[in-house]
Amino acid sequence: MNILTFDIEEWYLKKEKGIFQDSEYQTFDDYLSRILDLLDEKQLKATFFCVGGLAREFPHVVKKIADKGHEIGCHSNEHAWLSKLSPEELKLDTESALKSLEDVVSKKVKSFRAPAFSIGKKNKWAFEVLAECGIERDASIYPAVRDFGGFAGFPADKPCLVKIGNATLKEFPVSLTTLAGHQIAYSGGGYFRFFPLGFINKNMKSSDYVMTYFHINDLEHHPYKMMTKEAYESYFKQTGTFKNRFVRMIKGSIGSGGAFNKMCNLVRAFDYVNLEEADKTIEWNKAKVVEV
Repeated sequence: MNILTFDIEEWYLKKEKGIFQDSEYQTFDDYLSRILDLLDEKQLKATFFCVGGLAREFPHVVKKIADKGHEIGCHSNEHAWLSKLSPEELKLDTESALKSLEDVVSKKVKSFRAPAFSIGKKNKWAFEVLAECGIERDASIYPAVRDFGGFAGFPADKPCLVKIGNATLKEFPVSLTTLAGHQIAYSGGGYFRFFPLGFINKNMKSSDYVMTYFHINDLEHHPYKMMTKEAYESYFKQTGTFKNRFVRMIKGSIGSGGAFNKMCNLVRAFDYVNLEEADKTIEWNKAKVVEV
């Protein structure tokens, strides 16, 4: 089972954080159109995790995706990392996001992904809050250590049921592979840009479950400039030292030149479903139960 997902936030972040040039609005629109055309070509439906602010400020983007029959998921309200929120703040954030998205698509939103995979051991209570808000499917678990998020030691690398208190969520974790003794992702984000297509294809062919996660900003071919100290601290919520900003610039630049075509080739090479479709095919009564 290969699951195709996209995290959509660029329009909103550009406006709110001021970290892109105004001309990129049209660039984002163009890349989205090309993605939707590719999925039409393959007759595939994906899950697009959108921030709630996008539905308020750029409703045409969310509507364009939904009108093509793709699932709209929630990617928080303003792309705030859940590790920075209290339970009360997360509840308000999620409720606001869901209302904004559902007002545009006229359909209940049941799937969620935390920005930066920011649900871990220290804020596992987030599952209870999400369930309380009506979320049924989650794709926030990165079962290893990573920048700004990750749930090291999470005992499942395939769809499972997460239980905490009275809440149960259907969890779809990120796919990992072992390289030089380390568990790393390969099917999305900067990892997708870094690894050769042959390496990614090989891992997908040998796996019976793969979760992909693409961002337009990762697929876009552009020179990645060093962020200003103010912009870096506003977005990443950490000190904008020269080292931190330089490392982020390098990470954002690697493999950007051919990323979009690489994604197209990968989509054409395999069959995919979205989270909604995957949910219907899994025998959840036989799934592993993870009590966190």
